[in-house]
Amino acid sequence: MTDCIRFILNGEDVAVSSFEPTETLLDFLRLKRRLTGTKEGCAEGDCGACTVLVGRLDGGRLAYETVNACIRFLGSLNGTHVVTVEHLAAESGMLHPVQQAMVDCHGSQCGFCTPGFVMSLYGLWLSNDMPSRAEIERALQGNLCRCTGYEPIVKAAEQVARTRPSALFDPLERDRTNIMARLWNLQGSDTITVVKGDRRLIVPGSVAALADLLTEEPEATIVAGATDVGLWVTKQMRDLNPVIFINHLTDLQTIASDDRAITIGAGVSYSRAFDTLKAEIPALGRLIERIGGQQVRNMGTIGGNIANGSPIGDTPPALIALGASVRLRSASGSRELPLEDYFIDYGKQDRRPGEFVESIRVPRPEAGSHYAVHKISKRRDEDISALCGAFNLTLAEDGTVSHIRIAFGGMAATPKRARAMEAALFGKPWNEATITAARDAFDQDYKPLTDWRATAEYRQLTAKNLLTRFFLETTGTPQELKRFAEEEA
Repeated sequence: MTDCIRFILNGEDVAVSSFEPTETLLDFLRLKRRLTGTKEGCAEGDCGACTVLVGRLDGGRLAYETVNACIRFLGSLNGTHVVTVEHLAAESGMLHPVQQAMVDCHGSQCGFCTPGFVMSLYGLWLSNDMPSRAEIERALQGNLCRCTGYEPIVKAAEQVARTRPSALFDPLERDRTNIMARLWNLQGSDTITVVKGDRRLIVPGSVAALADLLTEEPEATIVAGATDVGLWVTKQMRDLNPVIFINHLTDLQTIASDDRAITIGAGVSYSRAFDTLKAEIPALGRLIERIGGQQVRNMGTIGGNIANGSPIGDTPPALIALGASVRLRSASGSRELPLEDYFIDYGKQDRRPGEFVESIRVPRPEAGSHYAVHKISKRRDEDISALCGAFNLTLAEDGTVSHIRIAFGGMAATPKRARAMEAALFGKPWNEATITAARDAFDQDYKPLTDWRATAEYRQLTAKNLLTRFFLETTGTPQELKRFAEEEA
C-alpha cells in the first residue's frame, strides 16, 4: 500500500500526495507548477486549449496520446509521462519543428488556442509518418479556433510531416530510452490510497483488488476515462468520495476476436478499439470517428459509455442492435446479461452493489446481413447526439425480413429497442410499401422529450426517416449508395 501518485512531468520525476480526489491535471499544471502554456477554455473537454500528451508503457513500447487536461484527474496519472507545450522548445530557445511550422504557416492569431493545437499536431507527428488530409483533420477534431481558421493549421501539419522525429531536436525521441526505464520503475502492483482530509482516492493494483475494494466501498465512483465524470466535477461541482481510478488496469484493456464475436474489455478506449472495429464492423468504426475529438477518444472507454447508463450514449444503441452482452464482475463472481437488459430506467442499471463492467461481447453481423448506425447531432464532429439509431437486418431468400433489430438512443430514458417497429417489419417483404406502412410503429416505441438538442417532433420524424434511409441504403441505386457513402465520409 502506498500513499502517493508518481509520474514524470516533462523531464522531472513527480510524487504527489494529499490532494483532492477530483483535482484535475489542468489545475495542477497551472496553479501548482505554473505551467501556464496549457490553457483553460471550456473545462469540459470540448475546445482542446488544455491539450497535453500522456505517455504510458504499452506492451514494451512507449505510446503517447493527446488528452484534455481539464477533465483528466491527477489521480489517473500514476506511472505516466505528462508532456506540456513548455517541453517542446530547445533550451536554446529554438522552436520545435511543430511550433515553427505554425509560425511559418501563420497558424496562430490571438494565440489562446495555439498551445493545444501544437500539442495535437505534435501527437500526430509522433505517431504518423505521412498523415493524409483526412487524418490531419481528424487529429484536430478536438481543437476549436475562433479566429485563425483551420487551413493554415492544416498546412502547418503538412509542412512538419516532412520533418521526421529525431533526437537532434525532439525531446521525446532524445530521452525515450531513459523515460521508458524511469516509467518501468514506476510500475507496480500495490494499491495506492491518497487521503486529503476526509476524502480519498484509490488506485487498485489489479482487477481482483478492484473487486475487493468495491465490496468494501460499493458507493465509490469508478473513473476510467473521466470524459463524463470530469464534467460532474467541472460543471456540476459534484463532490465525489471515494474515487477509484481504473484506467491503468491492463487486464481491462484487452480485445479478443473469434469467428462469432469481438470481446472488448471495459477499459478499452475508443482509440484503442478503432482499428479492430473499423476493419471487422465498419459501421462501428465510422461511429467512433464521430465520438468527441481525438482527445476524448483517447481517454473515453466503451465500458464507461455503457456503465454510466446515459440515454444519449453513442455506443449502446449500436451494440444493442448487434445483440451485444455485458459481463459484470464482483468479488463473488461474474455474470453476463444482454446489454439491452442492463439499462432499466433513467439513471438506473442492473448493476448490483460491488459489481463493475468487465467486458462487452459484440457479435459479428451475420454474413449477408445489413448493419448501419446513424448519429444525428447539431454539428458533425465533437458533438453529443440528439438521437442515434442502429439497424441490423437479414433477409430471407424470398426477400422477406427474417431478422431485424433496431435500437435508438436519445429517444427514451434509456437506450431502447424499437420492438413495435421490429414486429411491423418481421416476415414482411423488404420493399417501399412495407417501410411506408411500418413507419408509424415508432409512435408505439418512443415518446421522446424536447430539450435544447432537439424537439420531440424532430426526433420522432428523424427516427422514421432514418428507417427510410436504411431501406434505401440496402436497396438503392449505385448513385444513391455513392451519395450515402460520401455523406458518411
